[in-house]
Amino acid sequence: MPSLADFRDITTRDEPLARHCWMRTGGPAQFFVRPRSRDELTGVIRACRAEGIPWRVLGGGSNILVRDEGVRGAVLRLDHAEFAKIEVDGLRLRAGGGAALASVVTQSVRAGLAGMETLVGIPGTVGGALKGNAGGKAGEIGQVVETALLLSPGGELLTRTRDELAFGYRTSGIGDLVVLEAAFLLQSDRVETISQRLRTLWISKKASQPFGFQSAGCIFKNPRGMSAGLLIDKAGLKGTRVGGAEVSDRHANFIIAHPPATSADVLKLIDLVRSRVASEFGVDLELEIEIW
Repeated sequence: MPSLADFRDITTRDEPLARHCWMRTGGPAQFFVRPRSRDELTGVIRACRAEGIPWRVLGGGSNILVRDEGVRGAVLRLDHAEFAKIEVDGLRLRAGGGAALASVVTQSVRAGLAGMETLVGIPGTVGGALKGNAGGKAGEIGQVVETALLLSPGGELLTRTRDELAFGYRTSGIGDLVVLEAAFLLQSDRVETISQRLRTLWISKKASQPFGFQSAGCIFKNPRGMSAGLLIDKAGLKGTRVGGAEVSDRHANFIIAHPPATSADVLKLIDLVRSRVASEFGVDLELEIEIW
């Protein structure tokens, strides 16, 4: 029977997850595993299933809040070069699930391929971006996906088309499947034209979002036809603090973790914001981030 002990050379016990997440808070992973190949990844997942060890994949850590008590089971990090390959073939760009989204955007622009530049400024990996259909007002990643190569919890390779991936607002049908690779079908355009669109979007984001601070991106999804940030702002919550956690005074849908903030501080502030917005406007804010 396969065992996680067979992968001790790529496994760390009680690895602090705060160092791997943008919020820089949270406790350790019981097992922190860094597979170096698809076969090794498949072996790790099968070992976890055989031993009844829960597992999950950590992407870039930009949309995650880890509780202070940490995570039981195995956290898999696909940060080896094997999972981060980016290749351009005509109008098609292929990227590994562990590739940084920022690198994919940069390479697509350099190749004169339009469609990914709308994702400028969004952190994380391709896998995480697909799972949550990352994007903004200018567009979402699901709009340019052609196919995705996925790994099932049982170790089976699956290919899914954009329609089969069922993209929605900050969601997809990927569920507990692991994104190994994605193919994006883009459009040809002048590099200068694409670069100008990218710069315009980047300048706008830098002016309105708290870059340079410890945060996990937008905390809440926008309710239909409304802005979560505007609702929080109208509720008078900008600058509100619980411990080291603060509602950003630049964009109210961001929570900044000022050292030595804890995840408990962030969770209490999230509850306060949801309660106040529900009381003031009758709107129940839905989380965009994942809480582990």
